[in-house]
Amino acid sequence: MRLVVVGGGGFRVPLVYRELLRRPELGIDELVLHDVDADRLATIGRVLPPDPAIRLRLETSVTAAVRDADFVFSAIRVGGAAGRVADERRALSVGVLGQETVGAGGLAYGLRTLPVALELARTVADLAPRAWLVNFTNPAGMVTEASRTVLGERAIGICDSPVGLVRRASRALGVAEAELRSGRVAADYVGINHLGWLRALVRDGVDLLPGLLRSEAALASFEEGRLFGGALLRALRAIPNEYLHFYYHHAEALAVTATGPTRGEFLLREQRDFYAAAAARPAEAAARWEATRRRREESYLAEARPADQPRDEQDLAGGGYQEAAFDLMHALSGGSADRLIVNVANQDTLPGLPPESVIEVPCRVDATGARPLPVAPLDLHQLGLIASVRAAEQAAVEAATTGSYAAALCAFTLSPLVNSAAIAQRLLDALLHDDPALARLLSR
Repeated sequence: MRLVVVGGGGFRVPLVYRELLRRPELGIDELVLHDVDADRLATIGRVLPPDPAIRLRLETSVTAAVRDADFVFSAIRVGGAAGRVADERRALSVGVLGQETVGAGGLAYGLRTLPVALELARTVADLAPRAWLVNFTNPAGMVTEASRTVLGERAIGICDSPVGLVRRASRALGVAEAELRSGRVAADYVGINHLGWLRALVRDGVDLLPGLLRSEAALASFEEGRLFGGALLRALRAIPNEYLHFYYHHAEALAVTATGPTRGEFLLREQRDFYAAAAARPAEAAARWEATRRRREESYLAEARPADQPRDEQDLAGGGYQEAAFDLMHALSGGSADRLIVNVANQDTLPGLPPESVIEVPCRVDATGARPLPVAPLDLHQLGLIASVRAAEQAAVEAATTGSYAAALCAFTLSPLVNSAAIAQRLLDALLHDDPALARLLSR
C-alpha cells in the first residue's frame, strides 16, 4: 500500500515517518514524499532512518507522486514561513491578530492555500480516484471543506488539538489511555477546527467533567486548565480548545503578539538555520532536526502561556497529529472501526449549520468513511461563535472557487477577530498587493 505525503519537505514529516515505523499493521510498504522544493525534500530525506520494510521515494512532480496512491496526506504550506510572517505583520499593522489559523491571519493563509489545495484534490481525483485524502493543511476546516467539493467523502481533515485536549483532561482525572482507546470513556467534543469545546467525559454512564471543573488542583495540572482558569471553565461548563484563547483573551493575546518577534518569525529563523546546517553537514541532519523540533514544541502557543509555564512533557514528545492520521488510516483501510475526532461534513449533526459545513466532532470511522456520531445540541454561545467564524470561512472558500473579490472582502468583514469593514478592506487590498497570483484570481 502506498502513502504519499504532499509537502514532504516540511519540517514535521519525520514525525509521520517515525509513527509509520511503529505501525507495521497498516501494511504501508511505500512512502512517497513530494515537495516543490527539491533541496528541502532532500534534507528531510537525510533525517529519515532507512528501514527495509519501507520503500522511500522523493518526488518533485506531484503527478508522479500521487498516481495510484492509496492514501494522500496533504501537509502543504503555500508561501512557506515567510508567507506566515507577512500575514502576521499585515494584520498587526492595522491592530488585529495575525495568528496563522484564526482571524485575519487564518483567512489570508486560507485564500493563498485554497487554490493549491483544490488543484491537489483534482489531481488526486484524476490519478488516484480510490485514494483517501487526509488533510493536515491549515486552516484545516476551510481546506477540508474546499477539498470535499472535488473529492466528496474521500477528503477528511485531522487536527491534534482535540485529541490532545481529551488526553490531557483524562490524565487530570486519572483516566487511563486504555480506557479512551477501548471506548469505555467517551468524549463529547464539538466544534469546528481550532474552535471547539470538550463538554463531557463519560465513563459507565457518569460524566466525569463536572468533578474536574470543581478541582482547582486538577485544572492546574494540565495546559487548558491553566490557560483558561477555573472560573471561566466553570462558567462555560466545558473546556475550550486552546485556540479559543484568541477569542476569550483577545486583548491580552493581541498585546503579547504586538511586541517582539511573531511566531512566524521564530519559525522562519529556526527553519532557515536547520535546513542550511543540515545541508552543509548531512551527517548531523537527524540530530539537528531533533533539537530544532524540541525548541518548536516548547514554544508552541507560547503567546498564550505565562513565560515561566512550560508545556506538558507528553506534548513535547512531538504532538499527536501523526497518531490521529494513522488511526484514521487504519480504520479506513479495513482495520477495526474506531471512534475518532475528525473534520467531516455536518450533514444534520449540528442543527443551525449548513449540511456541507465541515465540523470537528467524534465520528465512527470504518472502510466506508467517517460518519458523525450524535452529539448534544450546541448552546447559544457555541452556535453563535461557530456560525460567525464558519460564515467568514465559507466566504473565503467561495472566493477561492469563484474568483470573487466581494466574497473575499465578506470573509474578512465577517470575521469576529477583525470586526471592522474598513480594516477588512485594508487587509484584503494589502494581501492582494503582496500576492500577485491571488490578485489575478480575485476580480472586482
